[in-house]
Amino acid sequence: MNLHPFDEVAKNAERKMRAGWTIHQQFNCAHCGAKQTIAEENRFFTRGKCEECSRETNIKQDGCNFMAISSGRIPRGVDL
Repeated sequence: MNLHPFDEVAKNAERKMRAGWTIHQQFNCAHCGAKQTIAEENRFFTRGKCEECSRETNIKQDGCNFMAISSGRIPRGVDL
């Protein structure tokens, strides 16, 4: 997964949420490298705990991404 600066990703995710998408923040564990998807929807966190090794990652420092889910038809004018 490609990681991007936290602030840029959060702004992009906010645009998607305003357009009706559900988002889940993603990050790579800084310790074991496992891809992590945060279960809580439509929220962004600066730190995350790995489900594989139980260690904490500084997401704000290391970067992140997100998964976007549409509940139906994709609204017009929304960039994928």
